[in-house]
Amino acid sequence: MAGDRPERGTSVSTVLGRRLGGELLRMREARGLRQAQAAEALTASVPKVAKMERGLVPMRDPDIRALCHLYEMDDADTVGRLLGLAKLDRGRRRAKGWWRHAPNAGGLAEYIALEDVASRVRNWQLSLVPGLCQTREYARALEVSYGRWQDPDEIEQVVEVRMRRQARLGGEQPLQLYAVVWEAALRQLVGGAEVMRKQLEQLIDLSGRPNVRLQVLPFRAGGHPCITGPFNIVSFAENEAVDVVHVDGIASTVWVEDAGDSASYAAYFDRTARLGLAPRDSVTLIDNIRKEL
Repeated sequence: MAGDRPERGTSVSTVLGRRLGGELLRMREARGLRQAQAAEALTASVPKVAKMERGLVPMRDPDIRALCHLYEMDDADTVGRLLGLAKLDRGRRRAKGWWRHAPNAGGLAEYIALEDVASRVRNWQLSLVPGLCQTREYARALEVSYGRWQDPDEIEQVVEVRMRRQARLGGEQPLQLYAVVWEAALRQLVGGAEVMRKQLEQLIDLSGRPNVRLQVLPFRAGGHPCITGPFNIVSFAENEAVDVVHVDGIASTVWVEDAGDSASYAAYFDRTARLGLAPRDSVTLIDNIRKEL
């Protein structure tokens, strides 16, 4: 469900599982049936049905077919779409990504799991350079400023996790990154002038990649639709997988998985991007700010 934090320790990523479980839950409620009736159709327990509807366990194809029949939603298109979701979910639960055992990855681990299998990420940033574009020095300066770590080794572990993420921008099937960054993020002297100068140089270099689109929203744009906070929209190649929105706050993370809500975020992103500078003009502004330093 949108806004719920996923259960820990159940899978690499529960996003598709929650999407599938949510659809089955809505189908059951539309028929006015109880979980006990669904459990009887599966010869299973009520707690198992509850876990399925919350996306906490992988779903077997026979169980999905049985529930669709019970809910009178057993047309080929509906069943095929749900079976496709279940197949994707099972495959991602079996994934053995490096992030699962990365020290101090914390809440970032589930997001990295999604990013690793995504086809595109749209990122809106108010005050920070996007994580996929950060230099090691910039990322280290951020972690030091947060004051969360007592041991310098812990800071380096977190920085290493952030650097390893950036491998997705390369390779045979690189992640498509579309980042819109407010001008303030480019002028904030994170780590000092020299660190920021190198960071801006890296942004200019990355903007030249065919899979990276970078736009700057200048101060002169004034008010805009995304002024309330940053977010990521994660998209997948599979038609069955709805976009997922990741909103990372100071003390909590919100996952938006409902198709309608994620579409609203996409519309806000698009309207804000239209207010931004064109990519070439964005690079010019970044370079001018770099020269000022």
